[in-house]
Amino acid sequence: MCHVIVTCRSMLWTLFSIMVAFAELIAFMSPDWLLGYPRPGSGVGGVLSGGGEYRPSLGLYSRCLRIGGRAVTCGPYAQTFGEVASGFWQGAMLFLAAGTLVLGCVACMSIFTLCFQSCLRKSIFNICGLLQAIAGLLLMVGLMLYPAGWGSEKVLDYCGAEASPFRPAQCSLGWAFYAAIGGTLASFVCAVFSAQAEVATSSDKVQEEIEEGKSLICLL
Repeated sequence: MCHVIVTCRSMLWTLFSIMVAFAELIAFMSPDWLLGYPRPGSGVGGVLSGGGEYRPSLGLYSRCLRIGGRAVTCGPYAQTFGEVASGFWQGAMLFLAAGTLVLGCVACMSIFTLCFQSCLRKSIFNICGLLQAIAGLLLMVGLMLYPAGWGSEKVLDYCGAEASPFRPAQCSLGWAFYAAIGGTLASFVCAVFSAQAEVATSSDKVQEEIEEGKSLICLL
């Protein structure tokens, strides 16, 4: 018989897992990883900023530009994986995509923990926690590879000739990079919190509710 078990800790862990997965996905797809140096409004530029100047933005595979004074245009600069700015960024994309995919799978699994708390006598919460820790490690590797590609020709166009690996020169880091870091740290928090969710759904009070024949169990 399926028992729907909802506790405060398990619900928070589920919601947090979904939020982390979405945060990493949005950061991965965003063009706002690097903000280029300000350009005059009459030339090639990017996102409009103060003083009539524009700052182009560059992501892992996409960018935002204002060309010829027209509206800001955002889209992929790389039509194939081989056209990504550098080999380091290609590696970063692979690790970040793998970590995000794992987090997405865990987010889906976390919803089913409302009805199924174990699989083959193994706690689903513990399995999900382990996967979230693995995803965090994958994301960490991707984030470490990313600044190593700042010496590529594409980055030089956006950040100036002084740009080099781990030195963005005239560029500044965009919100997507910080969101990816935050999501990585949060994935480890979720991995730890999954143990608390497992404890909450297997407590003595939950067992008492099950023995009373209840199929829907809600506990704070």
